[in-house]
Amino acid sequence: MADETPKKYLLGNDAIAHACLEAGVDFVSGYPGTPSSEVVDRLRAGKDPWYYVEWSVNEKVAFENALAASWCGLRSIVTMKHVGLNVAADPLMTSAYTGTKGGFVVLSADDPFAHSSQNEQDSRMYAKFAQIPCLDPSSAQEAHDFTKAAFELSEKFALPVLLRPTTRICHSKGDVRLGEPAPSTRKGEFVKNPKQYVVIPANTRPLHAILTKKQPEVAKYLVEAGLNSAEIRGKKAVIAGGISISYVEEIIPDDVSFIKISAYPIDRNWLSGILAQHTEVLVVEELMPVIEEAALQAASSTVVHGKLDGYLPHEGEYSPALIAGAFEKAGFAKNTYPAPPEMTQVAVRPPILCAGCLHRSVFYAMKKVFKDGVFPSDIGCYTLGLQLGAVDTTICMGASITVGSGIAHSCPGTDVVSTIGDSTFLHTGVNGLINAVYNNTNQIVIILDNRITAMTGHQPNPNTGLTATGEESPKISLEELARACGVSYVESVDPYDLTYLLATLKEAKEKPGVKVIIAKQPCVIMNKRLGIKRNRYVVDAEACTKCGACLKYGCPAIETDETGAAKITALCTGCGVCADICPAGAIHRGGARQ
Repeated sequence: MADETPKKYLLGNDAIAHACLEAGVDFVSGYPGTPSSEVVDRLRAGKDPWYYVEWSVNEKVAFENALAASWCGLRSIVTMKHVGLNVAADPLMTSAYTGTKGGFVVLSADDPFAHSSQNEQDSRMYAKFAQIPCLDPSSAQEAHDFTKAAFELSEKFALPVLLRPTTRICHSKGDVRLGEPAPSTRKGEFVKNPKQYVVIPANTRPLHAILTKKQPEVAKYLVEAGLNSAEIRGKKAVIAGGISISYVEEIIPDDVSFIKISAYPIDRNWLSGILAQHTEVLVVEELMPVIEEAALQAASSTVVHGKLDGYLPHEGEYSPALIAGAFEKAGFAKNTYPAPPEMTQVAVRPPILCAGCLHRSVFYAMKKVFKDGVFPSDIGCYTLGLQLGAVDTTICMGASITVGSGIAHSCPGTDVVSTIGDSTFLHTGVNGLINAVYNNTNQIVIILDNRITAMTGHQPNPNTGLTATGEESPKISLEELARACGVSYVESVDPYDLTYLLATLKEAKEKPGVKVIIAKQPCVIMNKRLGIKRNRYVVDAEACTKCGACLKYGCPAIETDETGAAKITALCTGCGVCADICPAGAIHRGGARQ
């Protein structure tokens, strides 16, 4: 009988968030990171939630909060993107030893093709490294179902469970059958057990043995639960995992067996038995060859094709067209999949800083004062300063200050100006600042304070004065924090006041040691949402000399008219920096915004 449960057309992240409600989640924490952010955003928007929810200052902190909740017998989830799992790797590894009590789900959203990330790492490798189960959904429906299953799996084996949706799962929509929310009535209680929770060497060694002993049982259960399955149809087979399962389903011939791997660890005995029924298999999985290596280990005489023999690429996202090409190369089926049309008429539109963004004026001033400077930067909207020639390095969260310190000590006499956002500074920048001061570094650190975590969707942070649920909280003083780190030169500037900004940078340039400048202006997008308006600026066309100085500033609100004179469009947010730049004084404040 067909399932009559109504369907909703949902974003994958929305489906995950709803599954948390159906599972009766008690504790939610995370750090914003595309493509994972909407899960906590949806859960924190709930009215009178029975569960606790927070945006934490970084992923390690978020992980440890949620792990502690699990130790108290509560169901908890922690969310992050794949590079955030690097930050949380320390507690992740040890939490597999200590185990869990209440269901504990670690959502790490991977980003093949690096749509909004600095790498394409594969979180399945972390699950294998930590020896914990990993669930790898192939659709929005599975993202929902696997989330609920992850809580149950965690409680069954007393282990953290990694949920690994990718960008195409998180940010694509699909029909999803939902259940009803199940408000929790659990009460947290921490039961002391030093042999489990205090991981001194004497306790760690037996805990590791227990963890290892669980692995075969977990792998066998994943097959019994139907998370890993096989449809035997012929002597050739395709093995697929994650989103690739959905792509393969579109094109696989009826006479080719289909082996679906949606969970890890893979039961080697089961896989070996499946492979023995086939002469040749093609493994289809994005990023690392996790399944392929397992297949090669489990195969006796079966030929295994995939990344390692060049049938499929190691990097990037897959598509039905790409997989169809691999099918033909392996002799599984002729490639009849239509090639996508060439998009020759679409204009290239690189991402740019918003009109009126505080970052643009800071970068402009940096370039003016430090013509031969080196500019390490960080993760955030301000990474777009690359297009303005004001970003020379970007590695990971918080690295602008530490990379800047390394350059300053390696290249004495070089002007090093590091830029970092307020949320990123609180995430992992503070330790770098302490280190720079402690080691007598000659370096300028500019904290770009727009009072929000803008790049990932405008989530609050400790500098915003609001918690994840909108409750007022004490604002962190970045000035006092910098001074507490030992910085003696700390100045706050309005980046829209270009004259004072330039003067402050020049003053800092002449001083030794670490100097911190905090550029403070709210994000212009948040101002729009709050209805905060400034009068637009206009150009006196007769006074304009057509020198192009304002155009070089790079604001998207500045164009030229048919005569070549500057023109300011309706995109103007009224910051007024262009008026300070104009050598002819042709730009001035106009009438009120409509």
